[in-house]
Amino acid sequence: MGTVTEILAIHGWTTTINKWGPFVEGMAKLGIRIKIPLVPGLTKTITKAWTLEDYVNWLKKQVGTKKIILLGHSNGGRFALAFAVKYPQHVNKLILIDSAGIYHHELPMKVKRFLFNGLAKLGKQFTSSEKIKTILYKLAREEDYKNATPVQRRIMINLISQDLTLILKKIKTPTLIIWGQNDKITPLSDAKLMHKLIENSKLEIIRAGHSPHYTHPQEAARIIHEYL
Repeated sequence: MGTVTEILAIHGWTTTINKWGPFVEGMAKLGIRIKIPLVPGLTKTITKAWTLEDYVNWLKKQVGTKKIILLGHSNGGRFALAFAVKYPQHVNKLILIDSAGIYHHELPMKVKRFLFNGLAKLGKQFTSSEKIKTILYKLAREEDYKNATPVQRRIMINLISQDLTLILKKIKTPTLIIWGQNDKITPLSDAKLMHKLIENSKLEIIRAGHSPHYTHPQEAARIIHEYL
């Protein structure tokens, strides 16, 4: 039996990793084991709103002294990017799937930052209207965040206020960037910018939305297997 390759995968903004199942199974058939730790504040409950630095420190504890293949999807990509800059000696290869991290000034992102920061300050009286909240979340294109807890909302504003664009040139780790062509959350332009700024990177585009490893698990698995 051949050696099994292991990837440490950091999931995005979700409270369950169930949708990773078909992708994990597909990777296993190719001899690649996917390890997905529960992310504090999302799939694991915490009482304090963590910052990006907190998540990088948490990820360091997951990695220890090993040198790993690190995969990050969406919000998890944000953590992976920051980790790869701070601890390049621990990342053998970096895989980004529709990663967050590019700071946007467009209306949807401005609405999102308002939602997770401004509304919290305005209090419950304004946010008690489900109709108003639904409209605002649709404007932000972030319906998945409608049921976020107060701690999660504070975590999100801590994270989306960070612009990782300036650190991308510091990444020298071989990087595979996989992106859904029709992603409406982290647009394809983000992928192209990351590919341009990360020196040793390869970009693969899938006809999918924000989570190609959910909707096209076999294609995503094949691309990663061929890259590794």
